[in-house]
Amino acid sequence: MNNGRVMFIGGIDTGIGKTVATGLLARALHRRGVSVITQKLVQTGCSGVSEDILAHRQLMGIAPLSWDLDGTTCPYVFPVPCSPHLAADLAGVRIEAGVVRQATRRLAEHFQVVLLEGAGGLLVPLDEETTLLDYLAAESLPLVLVTCSRLGSINHTLAAFEVTRRRGVDIALVLYNVRREDDPRIVADSRQVFRRELQRRGLAAPLVDLLPLNEYERQADLSPLAETLMSVIAPC
Repeated sequence: MNNGRVMFIGGIDTGIGKTVATGLLARALHRRGVSVITQKLVQTGCSGVSEDILAHRQLMGIAPLSWDLDGTTCPYVFPVPCSPHLAADLAGVRIEAGVVRQATRRLAEHFQVVLLEGAGGLLVPLDEETTLLDYLAAESLPLVLVTCSRLGSINHTLAAFEVTRRRGVDIALVLYNVRREDDPRIVADSRQVFRRELQRRGLAAPLVDLLPLNEYERQADLSPLAETLMSVIAPC
């Protein structure tokens, strides 16, 4: 991209917290005076304006934008709640990388930062030949990887570290979604494992806790989140 910085927000799995993470990152930057917009590569399980885009706007504390209403921030929305490749097939549509790319470029011409949220995990298929990771690698987008401490997250996170390294995808930031319902011993151990593996693999990406949403609503300061994101955006 020649103008605004584009960051890809991906996760180790579905339901991992990508939407909340994307909205909070956008809110943190917005409050710092940064011109920021979020985008969704593809949304399944709804119609009209993407539900995740609307969630981003709510978290940012702003109304839906014209870019949302005309579909630029989410070019593909399908009603069946399933994998993008199947949802598109059921709708008689093929997800075209060029359509998403062009939408992102339009946004990058008008905003300093574009936060592009993926769908599901990194290896979710967009069609019979292309995965989300294929798109990410082809576009050379830095990745903000969202993980957490739920059962299976260590395996999925380390697998994400490995597959992105092999594909030449730069992990710029790891967001650790801290879930208060999880055993604190597991929360602490998983955090330690992720930090150790980042260091062992020579990955410079910082690992930052993403607190439960209600804590940000009550008192938690978003400044550290904004400062961390700005530090990884600058070299991109």
